[in-house]
Amino acid sequence: MSTQRLAFGPFEFIAENGCLLRDNRPVAIGARGASLLAVLLAADGRVVTKSALMDVVWPGLAVEESNLSVQIAALRKLLGPASDGGDWIVTVPRVGYRFSSPVERRTDGPDSPRHSEARSSPGIAVLPFENLGGDAERQYLADGIADDLIMALARFRWFRVASRGASFALRNGPRDPKSIAHHLGVDFVVDGAIRHTGDRMRISVHLADAIKGATVWSEHYDLQVVEVFAVQDAIAERIAAAVEPELLLRHGLQVAPHTGNVTAWDLVRQGTFNFHKVTQPTHLLARRFFREAAELDPMLPEAQIWRARVNAGLIAYGWTENPASDGKEGLDAALRAIYLDARNPYAHYALAIVSAYTGRANQAILAAERSIELGPSFALGYLVLGMARLFVGDAAGARKPLARGLELNPHDPQNAVWFSLLMLALFFSGDLEGALDTGRAALKARPDWPALLRIQACCHTAVGDSQEARRFAAAAGDLPEPAGDALGPFRDGNKEWATCLEGLLRQAGHQTTGSDRTTTFPEV
Repeated sequence: MSTQRLAFGPFEFIAENGCLLRDNRPVAIGARGASLLAVLLAADGRVVTKSALMDVVWPGLAVEESNLSVQIAALRKLLGPASDGGDWIVTVPRVGYRFSSPVERRTDGPDSPRHSEARSSPGIAVLPFENLGGDAERQYLADGIADDLIMALARFRWFRVASRGASFALRNGPRDPKSIAHHLGVDFVVDGAIRHTGDRMRISVHLADAIKGATVWSEHYDLQVVEVFAVQDAIAERIAAAVEPELLLRHGLQVAPHTGNVTAWDLVRQGTFNFHKVTQPTHLLARRFFREAAELDPMLPEAQIWRARVNAGLIAYGWTENPASDGKEGLDAALRAIYLDARNPYAHYALAIVSAYTGRANQAILAAERSIELGPSFALGYLVLGMARLFVGDAAGARKPLARGLELNPHDPQNAVWFSLLMLALFFSGDLEGALDTGRAALKARPDWPALLRIQACCHTAVGDSQEARRFAAAAGDLPEPAGDALGPFRDGNKEWATCLEGLLRQAGHQTTGSDRTTTFPEV
């Protein structure tokens, strides 16, 4: 697939991913700034009205016009003066704005040298660290070190950091950096190992340039467990410096100060280890760890982030007997996390996901947008933004962020929910073929998820393929039903769409067991 670059002065802009380059170096531009610039450049010097710009930047939201002025001013400051000393963006009084300079359109194929140079930012994957001690009970420590590095690097806006699910899916595979980089679409691979003995720990870290097949940096640290906080920050900074030294020198690595409470940190690591197993017992156990960590150290933002996320998961998957109470706990924890660490995209994601499952989809949209502003390549931010938009009935607006999130996070074993949402967004925005294509990709990742099979049945019914519709409906009926499919807010907020799906599934010949009611998905 070819990539179009919009060139002006020393800048190039890649509209498909919002990447801005100056002299082939990435420039930090937020999601709203990128959206504004894309519209202005595409207008070819024509005036773009204020209302049109606001619809792009704040779709479906009522905001004050002054917000647009602030975003334009920030974009002008970012671009600096034009070659003639004036502004790149000209104000047309009482109407809107226009881009004042000629824009050259350039197209590169995916294999061209220019395309390689114009990638949005270096891509990095942090693989799960090896546990050299052989003690299975200490595996959470090795996973925790890798988790912390992923979160630390996600703060550095000029990196694309492969999602935790994508890189951890390769835990038992070959460790060849070149094949891993090709599989995950990254340039650099970080791996390492820990050995834990008593109150001491050795951490070994290796950073490889997978494209060149060369080691960039490696180091080992012998330390007491209580020193792990400082070492993790040092490792993240060394990785950043090795990949983009000029950007690190100019902007620094924004890492929230650790509280130093190693017991609370250890509890969070045990909690995340169980959280990622995604079962009801392990989610409940993880919440116990997060609650204990938050009580022990109220100033530790990670404890609050994970406490919010685990409560959202319990509600989404139908694993709670008191969703109202769990929802309140999740919201309180997410807001506390933002208070403690407002620059952490994971904190805003936590607020977005728990808001989406407590009937606050509009709040979820705002929190998701903020997470993307802080981390322009943050996959979870795009995914929850698409989810929230779909929950409020904006199928067309949900498509792009969901697709972008899955593009950034293609190999996560937990992508079944996101694929389901993207299929529904495509279906209800009129792209039946796109929904079917997405379904085929989804079933490669998760062939045993009943919701995906039922959506497939509905799509095939809608295009008149009754044989395939019956096959998918029957396959869904043969599978054990999960307690919940995470689609409850979609059904609750879009009754007409849910009724439409029920009718299509009836046509496919599927009847739920144990009830006289036909339903598209199991209740959450």
